[in-house]
Amino acid sequence: MSMRNVVKLCPKRCLLSHFKASSPAIIMSSNNRPISNGVANYQKVLTVDNMNQNIKKVEYAVRGPIVVRAGAIRKELEQGAEKPFSEVISANIGDAHAMGQSPITFLRQVVALCIYPELFKSNEFPEDAKNRAKRILGACGGGSVGAYSASQGIEVIRNDVANYIEKRDGGIKADPNNVFLCTGASDGVVAMLKLLVAGVGKDRTGAMIPIPQYPLYSATLAELNATMVPYYLDEDNNWALDIDELQRAFDEGKKTCKPRVLCVINPGNPTGQVLSHDNVVEVIKFAKKNHLFLMSDEVYQDNVYAEGCAFHSFKRVLHELGPEYSENVELASFHSISKGYMGECGFRGGYMEAINLDSKVKEQLRKLVSTRLCPPVTGQAALDVVMNPPQPGEPSFEQFDKEKRQVLGTLAEKARLTAEMFNSIPGITCNTVQGAMYSFPRITIPEKAVAEAKARNETPDSFYAGHLLEETGICIVPGSGFGQRPGTYHFRMTILPPLDKMKSLFKLFRDFHTSFTKRYQ
Repeated sequence: MSMRNVVKLCPKRCLLSHFKASSPAIIMSSNNRPISNGVANYQKVLTVDNMNQNIKKVEYAVRGPIVVRAGAIRKELEQGAEKPFSEVISANIGDAHAMGQSPITFLRQVVALCIYPELFKSNEFPEDAKNRAKRILGACGGGSVGAYSASQGIEVIRNDVANYIEKRDGGIKADPNNVFLCTGASDGVVAMLKLLVAGVGKDRTGAMIPIPQYPLYSATLAELNATMVPYYLDEDNNWALDIDELQRAFDEGKKTCKPRVLCVINPGNPTGQVLSHDNVVEVIKFAKKNHLFLMSDEVYQDNVYAEGCAFHSFKRVLHELGPEYSENVELASFHSISKGYMGECGFRGGYMEAINLDSKVKEQLRKLVSTRLCPPVTGQAALDVVMNPPQPGEPSFEQFDKEKRQVLGTLAEKARLTAEMFNSIPGITCNTVQGAMYSFPRITIPEKAVAEAKARNETPDSFYAGHLLEETGICIVPGSGFGQRPGTYHFRMTILPPLDKMKSLFKLFRDFHTSFTKRYQ
């Protein structure tokens, strides 16, 4: 029977039932969009094609695919899956407490009192902790850390930051009005780069970034559509910062952009080097000569381990060079409670000190940070404890000093062990970990493995890190996520796991690297 006859013989309801039973109906809506089961296939307003394309360029290897896979494996183990290992060792990120480091007692006492003032009635808390908590709460709206603070941060805490900087730098004046409290140091770095990025084409801001670098910088520059001007650290000289290489990078950058800012990470992440005093002098002179804004990431300033090394703040050296530099060179320096001996990553506390800014630019910076309302007030309180720790003669001093020295001493031992153990494995070389919390060893990857990685559209170091994770449970970050000289392969590994776990980790690493190399010979 023809379809025309079906239409004549069947009632309308019967005809619709026939079509429903035989095939999905394709009916057009009034605006000519296809309807499936009576509902228009709604077109998303935001798609991967019409979204901000700069975001697609953003990469952050520290929490990249290897780390995501590590999380999935951890869940598989919890569900009883059989693996050649019993746990995932997260050696990928500088999260001290997640790796088992104990909190500093005095810091937690002060923050606990700020969060829950009823604890002031308890005899379990020392008087110096109570006094600090009362001082912080007295500067909070309504006497509560639940209230917003000033956008630049609580004034008494900014005063403590300024006093800390003055003491650290041997009495050089620090103005609290130049201090901006931040959601960790990262927030300050991003804010300053936002101010610096301008122009189009060859006038677009270029930012000089060390390679290897902490990927916050490359990610932020990608988001802002700015130009990254990479300068390579000297691996053969313990990741030193070479001025001739700075000049090469600057000259090369001028061909495509306008280099306006020089970023330095000291002590280094991921490389663990500590700049010498003379090196800091050279960098400052280079910045002035080439009219560059200096950004000094100093979040690891407490983490210096190697004999003969010391932390030299850019601000202090700037002032040592006299008014020609100290009154002219624009400098933003950053510190955080996430690292050091504190390791309080989750509180998200930090500061930025910005000196020699144009007064009108400083007003714009204040306006910019005000759009975030304020940094977390609990993080500000935790920062204040680091800036204003117990002093000799106070009830908490001895315990605080003991805990601080114990944490830093253990880190120093693990830094020494890291270089020693990696250098004992054929095919792996590791510079001395002078400071910070990471090593950045260089690995030899067989050509067959390199070829297989490329066939899979993976970088060779990601291929290596993936096998390491699947076979041993050790999670590291491929060096390509930080940048490296072409033709070289590295990975970043934190020195934070407990000492006994570090020793077992190196045995696993040795066995894996040996078998991996033989497999692809």
